[in-house]
Amino acid sequence: MRTLLLFLLIAMGAFATWWFLQKPSHNRQWADDVSQMLHADVNGDRVVLKNVRNFEWRTETDYTPRWETREYDLSQLQTADLVLSYWMGPKIAHTLVSFGFADGKYLTFSLEIRKEVGEEFSAWKGFFRQYEAILVAADEADIIRTRSNARGENVYIYRLAIPPEQLRTLFLAYVEQAQKLEKTPEFYNTLTSNCTTVVFDIAKRIVPDLPLDYRLLLSGYFAEYAHAQGGLVEGFGYTELQEKGYIVPRAKAMQVGENFSEVIRRGVPGM
Repeated sequence: MRTLLLFLLIAMGAFATWWFLQKPSHNRQWADDVSQMLHADVNGDRVVLKNVRNFEWRTETDYTPRWETREYDLSQLQTADLVLSYWMGPKIAHTLVSFGFADGKYLTFSLEIRKEVGEEFSAWKGFFRQYEAILVAADEADIIRTRSNARGENVYIYRLAIPPEQLRTLFLAYVEQAQKLEKTPEFYNTLTSNCTTVVFDIAKRIVPDLPLDYRLLLSGYFAEYAHAQGGLVEGFGYTELQEKGYIVPRAKAMQVGENFSEVIRRGVPGM
């Protein structure tokens, strides 16, 4: 018994030592789609974002990289939409938030792992400080279309019920998160620091008493959680919102010259 206890103590000590020796870094050989960190400059209503991703994806491995500098006027911010992309069954989804402006343009934020060249995502490895986190800001025709068309994921979009005066707070919270990660690298964590928890943490800035819920862990049910909290457009049941928010058929049928953001929102409640 003493031998077993000693072995466990040594093993725990070795693991703790290894754990704290793992340090996040900005200096690795990054995959193309996460090679650039988002940089933001804010001056009143004017926000300039450098390294907005706008890749042209033909397949997951065939693409034209494009990083852009874009300027946004927060006084023209009108909407925010929740996007869920299912890639491993109904319980787990990738969570994104997309902001719409008066000129009809959209910008999507997504917290992701910062993959190294040749690296693949593993939820298990995500518990053990194996991935850095990156906040990606991207054009919808890049970050949503690659999921619906190139990767074959099931993608849903929902209009968030957020008063106009709170949209600015939400948008700037993402900007602040990007600035924080640009300054100090952090690890992505499958449980505590992921694409869904960042949305929840930011949402608490405008609704401080949001309750914890199992659907924050099972991210495939996050839209259902948002609906239960009054966070989605009013007047519709969740099932109807989900059915009408499914964008894949529209995304794949899009014709040359059509606007992707407009096409995927056709028939979606509140849009």
